[in-house]
Amino acid sequence: MSFRPQTGSRRSAGKQFSKSAHEKKTKEKKQRAGAKYLQGETPEFSAQEVSQRTLGSLGKLGNQIFALSPFSQYFDDWLVTLRQVISEFESNLAANPDEAFIRERTQTFLDVEAALAENRIKENNLTDEAKALADVNHQIVEADKQYAENTRERSNKRNAEVQRLSSKIRDLEDQLAAQQQIKISFYKIGAKRKAAEQLAQTNQNLKAAKNELEVILQTFTAEQEKLHDNYEKQKQELNEESDRLHKELEKLETDTSMEARQTACNSLSNTINALLKRMPTPPKEP
Repeated sequence: MSFRPQTGSRRSAGKQFSKSAHEKKTKEKKQRAGAKYLQGETPEFSAQEVSQRTLGSLGKLGNQIFALSPFSQYFDDWLVTLRQVISEFESNLAANPDEAFIRERTQTFLDVEAALAENRIKENNLTDEAKALADVNHQIVEADKQYAENTRERSNKRNAEVQRLSSKIRDLEDQLAAQQQIKISFYKIGAKRKAAEQLAQTNQNLKAAKNELEVILQTFTAEQEKLHDNYEKQKQELNEESDRLHKELEKLETDTSMEARQTACNSLSNTINALLKRMPTPPKEP
């Protein structure tokens, strides 16, 4: 029996071996690259790629709108994120940033931190003013209540005095009418003199009662006007204070830190662009 050489099979096996070896090397290379990245080494990016990614992050941070007041609750996290963005930019550059970049970047952070600290103080003050507004509103309610109570007390006192004097005046008028109708004989001189004296006394008492009633009414009117003027003055002052506090508290609904944050992000973007212009252009690969 004769045997034919199996050259075709060996060629096929060689190709398969070559292909398997190539795939194995490629796989090992990828695994080494992945392991290298996982170990903390960052992949290399061009300065343009690093800057574009950083500028995009700065744009988002500069336009970020905080959801609810007090907005100062977001300041610390925002600053941490901003520092991380700049730190990643610096660590991904092929060369270390120059002194000008570090100086400008440091100043920008100092400026935005100071601005946010001032905003935080203002928000704390607004919280105190919210309490003050509640107190002013309570004073307005109390002023209305006190004015109504004082007016009612004075009215009741006046009405009681008017009723008392009106009854007295009616009685004196009745007495006067009765005394005026008394007819005494001409010869009863003593009785006639006594009747005249009683009539004069009744007239005097009636006049005094009417004068007293008039004084009471005038006094009540003057006191009521004074009470009303004081009440109106107090209410005006309280309302003005309430309006002022309302305007201040409207700021709680507005994120006043956004301008400072945008300014900081724009400044850092300009600093990065200036750094890129100062950096040497890498040689082109042949």
